[in-house]
Amino acid sequence: MMTDDIPLTHEDIAEIAEILEKSGYRELDLSTRRFRLRVAKGVDAQGGVTQEWQWAGSGPEVSTEASAAVVDPNAICSPLPGTFYHAPQPGAPPFVQPGDEVGPETVIGIVETMKLMNPVHAGRSGTIAAIVVANGTLVAKGEALVRLT
Repeated sequence: MMTDDIPLTHEDIAEIAEILEKSGYRELDLSTRRFRLRVAKGVDAQGGVTQEWQWAGSGPEVSTEASAAVVDPNAICSPLPGTFYHAPQPGAPPFVQPGDEVGPETVIGIVETMKLMNPVHAGRSGTIAAIVVANGTLVAKGEALVRLT
């Protein structure tokens, strides 16, 4: 279904998933000029609700921005779409800053998706060269968050 470009918050998406879970429908597919959101229930091993984002213009392929990040071997990319946060809570110091040494298990930030806070680990050792994404920014899966040297 095509609608005018309406902004959705994570609370809106959680409410949509809850409504879908209680309904007789199996899935919902919502498209706007900016994104496409597909929510389906009973498709994972636990029979819960899953969601899938696709940014407008990305088609079945990964978006151009995400593709550039994948090619950069120094980029630590978002494992899922959502809102990227530099710190565990407002006012707290950031997980990492440029110049910090990190290891594979170091948390470099959090991606919030559907009210779930998902830690993002560096995945390898290195030194933080730059934080690419501003705090509180919506990111796509595969988008570069941090660059290492």
